[in-house]
Amino acid sequence: MPASLASRRRLLGALAATALPLPAAAQPARVTIRLSHVVTRQTPKGLTMERFQQNVQQASAGRIQVVIYPNSLLYGDADEMQALQLGAVDMLAPSLSKFGAIGFPEFELFDLPFLFGARAQVHRITRGPVGQALLDGLAHQGLVGLGYLDNGFKHMSANRPLLAPQDFAGLRMRVQSSRVIARQMRVLGARPVVLAFGEARRALALGVVDGTENPISNFWTQRMHEAQLDLSLTAHAWLGYAVVAQRRFWDFLGAQDRYLVSTALQEALAWGNTIAQQENDAALAALRASGATRIHLLDEGRRERLRQGTQAVYEQLEPRTAAWLERVRAALET
Repeated sequence: MPASLASRRRLLGALAATALPLPAAAQPARVTIRLSHVVTRQTPKGLTMERFQQNVQQASAGRIQVVIYPNSLLYGDADEMQALQLGAVDMLAPSLSKFGAIGFPEFELFDLPFLFGARAQVHRITRGPVGQALLDGLAHQGLVGLGYLDNGFKHMSANRPLLAPQDFAGLRMRVQSSRVIARQMRVLGARPVVLAFGEARRALALGVVDGTENPISNFWTQRMHEAQLDLSLTAHAWLGYAVVAQRRFWDFLGAQDRYLVSTALQEALAWGNTIAQQENDAALAALRASGATRIHLLDEGRRERLRQGTQAVYEQLEPRTAAWLERVRAALET
């Protein structure tokens, strides 16, 4: 185990051991909310979490403080969910892919290639009964699902254009820990390599992996363009987040503070979901201006061939996930 990960896990254990054992009815004069995430501040998620921080500060007149640990400063992909469950942090905004690893494979539906063709379709799920049912299910693991946050459609990058299924042959592609994304890469002929988001840019630069998939805002803010010659605008799948709290912490807040925090968060999420596309558009403009990476557009024919080349992923879904897929498709057809 790398030293950094070992030390982080020791810290996790120590913080969990000191988690406040106060009863739910206790209402302290001051509250600190520890919120960790893995991206930089200048991303849709980073900006939205800061907006939430400001909303809480203002609404509580400073009595409730949100302390944000961005860019994997405190915990990363490998351990942030464990940290939340143990009480070492109070809130997270993890990508939806991460819930599969803790017993909620239905969230990996959002990783399915070409399931959504537009943001409005994603919102029909995240803002409707199916999305709420997914959040409610998190209670089985002692978590409270508070809402969804957009990032945007993901695109493929490598040191060659990725415009057709055969272009992926033999590539080592960095992926999140998602069985659906791993299968997507395998059916395209690539080898999926699971790496924490914070390690992806270095792995690309060192040649540990050959390519990856990301919304453009992540690609730009993590400086992946410095290690990738080509970005293909595939828009093949959606990257979104769910803001979650640990149940013990949430109950500790008390009803009045839960309402204050929830209200502050909902305003921040609504704001964040309006700027997500703007941040991706700005990142694409900056990327074009830099000239560091060749940008490739896919016409409808190429996109359809890529879609057909990934359909085997749907045939490999486990029954529980397949049942949820039917609910999603029914919601999209109404």
